[in-house]
Amino acid sequence: MSVAIPAPAKSGEGLDPHGFERVPPQELEAEQSVLGGMLLSKDAIGDVAEILQGPDFYRPAHETVYRAILDVHAKGEPADPITVAAHLTKTGELVKIGGAPYLHTLVQQVPTAANAEHYAEIVYEASVARNLVTAGADIAAGGYARDGSADELVERAQERLYGVVRQRGDDSLLDASHGLDATFDAIEAAGKRKPGELTGVPTGFTDLDSLTLGLQPGQLVLIAGRPAMGKSTLGLDIARAASLKHKLHSAFFSLEMSRLELHMRLLSAEGPVGLHHIRSGQLDDAAWARLAKAKTTVDGGNLLLDDSPELTAISIRTKARRLKQRGKLDLVVIDYLQLLQYGGGRRPESRQQEVSDISRQLKLMAKELQVPVVALSQLNRGPEQRTDKKPQVSDLRESGSLEQDADMVILLHREDQYEKESPRAGEADFIVGKHRNGPTATITTAFQGHYSRFVDMAHT
Repeated sequence: MSVAIPAPAKSGEGLDPHGFERVPPQELEAEQSVLGGMLLSKDAIGDVAEILQGPDFYRPAHETVYRAILDVHAKGEPADPITVAAHLTKTGELVKIGGAPYLHTLVQQVPTAANAEHYAEIVYEASVARNLVTAGADIAAGGYARDGSADELVERAQERLYGVVRQRGDDSLLDASHGLDATFDAIEAAGKRKPGELTGVPTGFTDLDSLTLGLQPGQLVLIAGRPAMGKSTLGLDIARAASLKHKLHSAFFSLEMSRLELHMRLLSAEGPVGLHHIRSGQLDDAAWARLAKAKTTVDGGNLLLDDSPELTAISIRTKARRLKQRGKLDLVVIDYLQLLQYGGGRRPESRQQEVSDISRQLKLMAKELQVPVVALSQLNRGPEQRTDKKPQVSDLRESGSLEQDADMVILLHREDQYEKESPRAGEADFIVGKHRNGPTATITTAFQGHYSRFVDMAHT
């Protein structure tokens, strides 16, 4: 049985915003049945809320009723035609949805609230189809307008399509036994590994790899330190080890250094050839030979560099997703977090909130793409204000969410930066201050600034 649907409150309401002559996909009777079921049963409210959001309703009036039901339910009150009508009266929206009689009609239409979840699935399917139509129109309009480079247009189109279907709560809540066989297989495989064999991306540092078994898929790893401690150098060292030595695919996003600077550092570390000599061009024949060999190594590696000044958290995630789809992504390195903006035209309430949003975006990217994401980060002035200059995880700058979202935090410390006559000149500490699912430790390495690299102490 169908019921009358309230007339649009304004001219053109309900028409496709892109002006298509065809009526967009919709399931109005299912929308009515969903709302009727929710007005009959509080259990139906929870079931439907796991599937639908307000914009999934085609009729604006139905979205208004849906939100009103959720508002009343959230207050702990029964959501029935009377309480929902009272709520809509307070908000001045009762007339827009067709008045109190329409709410009673919704209840009378639905035979049983038990089918509300099924009706919600029908509404959701129509919403996805409708969003595809709209996304297609937006992509076509962008193509005609050509308001950006080809890569930018493709990036926007891809992001638009990914936004069509969202992850729903019931997709992830599964029985504890789900995937348990795969977990047992992973444990069995771990037992068969040789001592020292890694399960993740190698960092190039023996003790760090022994501690972590490599950087693991889905991890957000923060490398943090005060200025001039060598954050960029370490980030590039890790990408270099992964891509040039182990032939894994790494993407290094640099908001601080240009491609020229990155090339010089890569060649210096890989040569090795003194960075100062490379910059000055004053090289002897032996240095030129090492430089040529280093160039061959870089040419044959799987290291991607991006020094675009327009990089944002959203654009990095889009580019990384594209690489993963092509099977060419094992590691992401971002230099550095405090120079990054969220993107998408958002204007956050504060920089602290933006850093928090960026941190969450990077963690979600690592989890979605199942690759380790290494983000370099500044520390606040906390170390300088203490007698012991060693950094702490609490020194992370601008947002406490960095510590919360990170699976691992590696703090860089070089004693000779504070004490020029230090007996530990040339040494550097990798302080693993947080390690979810693993131990923490302080690992001592050698800093070879003239070659723009860190190395194991045994290699000095």
